[in-house]
Amino acid sequence: MRWSIAVLLAATLAAGAASADENPWFAAGREAVQRARGLRPDERPAKNVILFLGDGMGLSTVTAARILEGQLRGERGEENWLAFERLPHVSLVKTYNTNQQTPDSAGTMTAIVTGSKTRAGVIGVDERVARGDAAGVAGHELRTLFETAEQRGVSTGIVTTTRVSHATPAGVYGHSPERGWEDDASLSEAARDIDFPDLTRQLVEWPYGDGLDVVLGGGRRTFLPRRSKDPEQPGVTGSRRDGRDLIAEWLARRPGSVYVWNRAGFDAVPESTSRLLGLFEPDHMKFEHDRSGDIAGEPSLAEMTSKAIGILSRNPKGFLLLVEGGRIDHAHHLGNAYRALTDTIAFSDAVRAALERTDPDETLIVVTADHGHVLSIAGYPTRGNPILGQVVSNDERGEPQAVPAPDDNGRPYTTLGYQNGPGWQEPRPDAGPVDTTAPDYRQAAAVYMRAETHSGEDVPVYAGGPGSYLFQGVQEQSYLYHALVEALGWGREAPPESKGGEPAASSSGPAPERSDR
Repeated sequence: MRWSIAVLLAATLAAGAASADENPWFAAGREAVQRARGLRPDERPAKNVILFLGDGMGLSTVTAARILEGQLRGERGEENWLAFERLPHVSLVKTYNTNQQTPDSAGTMTAIVTGSKTRAGVIGVDERVARGDAAGVAGHELRTLFETAEQRGVSTGIVTTTRVSHATPAGVYGHSPERGWEDDASLSEAARDIDFPDLTRQLVEWPYGDGLDVVLGGGRRTFLPRRSKDPEQPGVTGSRRDGRDLIAEWLARRPGSVYVWNRAGFDAVPESTSRLLGLFEPDHMKFEHDRSGDIAGEPSLAEMTSKAIGILSRNPKGFLLLVEGGRIDHAHHLGNAYRALTDTIAFSDAVRAALERTDPDETLIVVTADHGHVLSIAGYPTRGNPILGQVVSNDERGEPQAVPAPDDNGRPYTTLGYQNGPGWQEPRPDAGPVDTTAPDYRQAAAVYMRAETHSGEDVPVYAGGPGSYLFQGVQEQSYLYHALVEALGWGREAPPESKGGEPAASSSGPAPERSDR
């Protein structure tokens, strides 16, 4: 019996309808297609841009954090969505520096906010500047998106869980041949000889427009002289050798500014405040897991993001805000997946807070990473297996086994591991008697390194709002700047004339690599 095409088509459609009724995966797929069909390019210029950067948040980190967040709610986890994964447009970017296959945060952040790739370890300067050669900086500074925003009268801000002078936030305002020059004590002798400004000084003296309006993060010590005691930890002093109090200078330069250093002060600041500087630790802020134990109290990344939006959104010309989940990276360097993933969840909470506080018709939200890490998700764990736990596989019938799966040497192993890092031991210890879900557990590593390294893989970009359709395909990381400029409508206009001075120039001498890069 021969079947006509019409009969076959009718039978197929009928089967599909039955599948949709009986199979939730099929129905969910159809719904997703319908949502995709409704997407249209929003070519209106964005009034505001929030750039979220999860430092070190590669795809394996996103996947593992997604699962962990769901499991912390008592779900299996795989079906969960982080807040930014609901954004409609997704892209991938290539992260290499001009001189390194696997990048660092200074070169990658420079690419994102200037539109030009550069060397590892340098900030806001082009690839012709040798690392540590401040005398060669003059004439090679790269204009940042935030500098242009300030010249246009747009409000600007930084929110981070790292020191505000660290590589990623410094990319907003800094121009330095060495990312480690966060205070004058860290400068090379050659740099000091020509009075090259350290990164914290560059933040305070930033000459563009009327300066940054909101700065929230850690790093009090780089603002304060060595003789001054920290207000939260009296045994800690400032690190500046020039005797300058840059917090006092920040306040003097910006009438109406408010400075806070603890949770109580932060909570008391009204959103009607015109300018806010918050420095909640002498060094980096706490990991999310440890934040509740802080002596003076720290706001969460979501709370800082919400406060910044409230202050910046008062400008009718719009705002440009960087929000960095910076300690994702630091936990990975420690080989500690628990803190990396819980900081990623906190980062997702900050994106959710921004989505709730902004109008999607006027605010472009872009979420990305500067680079990935060598975290892997491996083995054949059964569905819903604890992402931080030992691998429990399925039996021949596809059902979970009663005990953890052994490796070929007969020892249990974890789903998460690192290609390198401090978790290396030889021979690999038996994970059986160990609580691998504990916050302080370090995942096993294949190669010993005192600090786990970055990876060279592409990282994702998630975008929603006006101009978000521009974030598509596989792009160079420097493309992000150009897409942001286009989304703001600035790419269609002649650049404004400079109203502020150019960044200060000059100095020299290589500095040592830093473990928190």
